[in-house]
Amino acid sequence: MGRLFGTDGIRGIANRDLSIRRAEEVGMALAEVIRGEHPEKRPTVVIGRDTRLSGEMLQAALAGGLMAGGADVVLLGVVPTPAVAYLTVQKKAAAGVVISASHNPYEFNGIKIFAGTGYKLPDEVENEIEAYIDNDCAGIELKTGAEVGRVYRRDDGLQDYVDHLY
Repeated sequence: MGRLFGTDGIRGIANRDLSIRRAEEVGMALAEVIRGEHPEKRPTVVIGRDTRLSGEMLQAALAGGLMAGGADVVLLGVVPTPAVAYLTVQKKAAAGVVISASHNPYEFNGIKIFAGTGYKLPDEVENEIEAYIDNDCAGIELKTGAEVGRVYRRDDGLQDYVDHLY
């Protein structure tokens, strides 16, 4: 397979190039990678999105993959990309994800991942995630029982970001 991650995440036409299966795989692979970095605790991932119709669908699939991989998910709702970077750090999350295709046409969408530092993932980490996906997520232990991740909603994230700006 060719390189999945471009300069600004994974992009494509929603439900064609960027399917719910692909979003689920990204979630499972991301959970596996960040759990490996912090095996002593359950990692948390914050997710924000733009207003594209496909965003809710991709968010659900991504969150499902993350939870199946043992990560907790905090849904921020519709927030700007810089808010996700800021809130990843502020909430001490292991990673942050934005579901947005920025300036691309409406039928497109994308998945951009931030490290716990609030900056773009290093290429090595993207390569590790991509290797799992290229291998159909083989080797990823899906969690059961109490090890399955949980999902939470935070409606105050946008206000936290606005307060930070002012």
